[in-house]
Amino acid sequence: MRRVNSMIFTIVIYIVAFLYFFPVLWIFITGFKTEAEAAVIPPSFIFEPIMKNFQTVWDQGVLHFLFNSAIVSSVSTLLSLLLGIPAAYALSMYKLKRENDILFWFISTRFLPIAGVIIPLFLVFRSINLLDTIWVLILVYAGMNTPLVIWMMRSFFKDIPYSLIEAAQVDGASGSKTFFSIVLPVVKTGLVSTLLLCMVFSWNEFFFALTLTYIDAQTMPVYMSAFMNQQGLFWAKMCASASFAILPVLILGWFSQKQLVRGLTMGAVKG
Repeated sequence: MRRVNSMIFTIVIYIVAFLYFFPVLWIFITGFKTEAEAAVIPPSFIFEPIMKNFQTVWDQGVLHFLFNSAIVSSVSTLLSLLLGIPAAYALSMYKLKRENDILFWFISTRFLPIAGVIIPLFLVFRSINLLDTIWVLILVYAGMNTPLVIWMMRSFFKDIPYSLIEAAQVDGASGSKTFFSIVLPVVKTGLVSTLLLCMVFSWNEFFFALTLTYIDAQTMPVYMSAFMNQQGLFWAKMCASASFAILPVLILGWFSQKQLVRGLTMGAVKG
């Protein structure tokens, strides 16, 4: 019975995994259809695949938009970690009088709707000539993800026994050496999961990228939206461009899936 139950459980897991992955697979398949075939409802599973959509997207310079997304996501994530990790460490290791109020203030910065801050941000960045540059998105995404870094990393730092830090101090380790040699290796999986989530949020963000960039600094989500215009919705070409956008995230998630799962189950979901 145990073997039968194990087989049933495994089959159910594979079915659930396939259902979750099916939209991604369907996007990739639709990229090989003609526009007429892609618009058919219900969709057809029998068709003659073509490479025209991927060739069109490639000729339009999809690598430029992928490069912009990669630079913006990577640099903004690193900046968020540089700002958020020290704050999270301080909030977890030192007793502050109004710690809960400070934590709430950090997370409350994400409560405000994007539409409520876009006009002030637009005016500020226009006055310093940063519109349509990758730096405007780097700064905005870094500010957007820093509260997430603080909340997640604080929970990981809280799980570290303080006796471990005291032992390092007794052995003569300085504060910086204790942090880099003892603390960070212990929370490595949490750090990786936080990094991946920040990168995904930056990679998928659309509204700021649409409003604060025009041509030179456009990212993949903005480029993909160009296939929905007054002439109609070009499903096949949009799915072809979406395949290029999804592929880097899939590769990154595949190679770091163990760290991501361990990090999310280690302490990131704790209060």
